[in-house]
Amino acid sequence: MDNDVSTARTSGAGATALGYLALGLTLIAFGLFSTGVIDNAAAADTARLALVVGGVTQFVAGMWEFYGGNGFTGTAFAALGAFWVTWSAGSGAGASSEAAGLFMLLWALLALSLTLAAWQMGGVAQAVFGLLTLATALSGIAALASSGGLGKTAGWVGLAAGAVAWYGGTALLTNAAWGRRALADGWRLPLPHRGSAA
Repeated sequence: MDNDVSTARTSGAGATALGYLALGLTLIAFGLFSTGVIDNAAAADTARLALVVGGVTQFVAGMWEFYGGNGFTGTAFAALGAFWVTWSAGSGAGASSEAAGLFMLLWALLALSLTLAAWQMGGVAQAVFGLLTLATALSGIAALASSGGLGKTAGWVGLAAGAVAWYGGTALLTNAAWGRRALADGWRLPLPHRGSAA
């Protein structure tokens, strides 16, 4: 790959790493709490993390990406930021299982759109958004069917999506800081010059 990139693209790489790290950490927490492996914890317990890290941070990263001219990650992070803010606001608010299920299924459609759009971006983006599509769809079906087992499966899939997003963001950040591919990243993005990363 060509290592020559513009300053605008380098700045976008910083926002891309931030967005994927925020998505990864939020999905890891959401997934862990949904699986039931942590005693006395439920997915709703991630509401504050989802609001600030998943919601606000991703939305800001999305705006940064739009400013840098990257429509895909701008759309992905801004939309997912809105998802997490909405989810955290409604978490524990006594919404019906039907409303919760429909909410997750609608967001599965967004995740599917992102999966299709990410198809040429490399394995990391494909895996993150593909797993996110599956996790939100399973979560929506679990809520509609009142199936705890399916909800736990959705949690494991969300955890996997979070792990891939976290690794992808870490690889982008590390490679930008080092000015070379220090970590295999699975992205089809150019590397920024050393010292010019935001």
